[in-house]
Amino acid sequence: MAILQSYTLCLRVSCSPFLHPNMCLTNKRLTETQVLRGKQRTAIDLENSKWTPPQAAILPNFHLPMRSFEVKNRTSVDDIKCLRLITAIKTPYLPDGRFDLEAYDDLVNMQIVDGAEGIIVGGTTGEGQLMSWDEHIMLIGHTVNCFGGKIKVIGNTGSNSTREAIHASEQGFAVGMHAALHINPYYGKTSLEGMISHFDNVLSMGPTIIYNVPSRTGQDIPPRVIHTVAKSANLAGVKECVGNDRVKQYTDNGIVVWSGNDDQCHDSRWGYGGTGVVSVTSNLIPGLMRELMFGGKNPKLNAKLMPLIDWLFQEPNPICLNTALAQLRVVRPVFRLPYVPLPLDKRIEFVNLVKEIGRENFVGDKDVDVLDDDDFILVGRY
Repeated sequence: MAILQSYTLCLRVSCSPFLHPNMCLTNKRLTETQVLRGKQRTAIDLENSKWTPPQAAILPNFHLPMRSFEVKNRTSVDDIKCLRLITAIKTPYLPDGRFDLEAYDDLVNMQIVDGAEGIIVGGTTGEGQLMSWDEHIMLIGHTVNCFGGKIKVIGNTGSNSTREAIHASEQGFAVGMHAALHINPYYGKTSLEGMISHFDNVLSMGPTIIYNVPSRTGQDIPPRVIHTVAKSANLAGVKECVGNDRVKQYTDNGIVVWSGNDDQCHDSRWGYGGTGVVSVTSNLIPGLMRELMFGGKNPKLNAKLMPLIDWLFQEPNPICLNTALAQLRVVRPVFRLPYVPLPLDKRIEFVNLVKEIGRENFVGDKDVDVLDDDDFILVGRY
């Protein structure tokens, strides 16, 4: 019993971070005097110690990035920085809710033919938020395998969990994606220092676009964060949805910016130094959106497209886009819940918009259709 008591005392004393390690004498009993002296020493140490901020206690990340530098499909950051038109591609579904890869391949091919230079796979428009990570990485891999030599594949591997974002990015780059899209932690928001740490941890994987959309995340990524993480050679740029004043603030400091707002992208490109756009509208009219990004100032074309852009964002994206692509009959009218199609009067409005802009400017070659309410399939389990 005496031996057990001695061991317990030694263990308790050694657990204190302030006691001198020599106080724990293995296989020897500590006297009450020794313990008392130890407490006095602790009090002196505490009195003389200097408080340091919590940041100083953060351990360096000892995990090496799980990455490869083999040249197949490898893309430099500069290759991403020069992209003008990036389409946030739609993900179509079969009637049971699984991916319709044949329709997806047709959508991507139409983007390539009409001049899009990059696609975001599994973004908000592509409903990455409704995918399992297995589906997500599979779709990125499929896109690279089929189209990686013709268009830049940017995988949305962002998450509000840093662990998930790292793991998804490792997998995305392993299957060949050219760049990653990363959002700031949403819902369970973090501090600005936490935001910087989050981005620092994912930037090591490869070329990265940071996505700022406070309307969805509930938290702005302020310029201080972007300027801090811009020290990383892997930052390709920012997809910015706050507005063109913010775009100019970055471009004046040499940071590449893509407008995340189709209704502002023309002015961003030609008036505020923006590089291009990550577009939803280009799912429907890639050729005209390319002209808007490559053809110089064109306020007439911009004004012509504005009614369509306004129509596309009357409800949270991608509700209107999904409805429009179904009406153009390039995808099946299948919706993964909680998204549901637009009502009949809004579908009629789209038919009229197609006629005004010209059916030949839209993807697909079938006549635009209003569709009946019963034509749509809503899938809750898949």
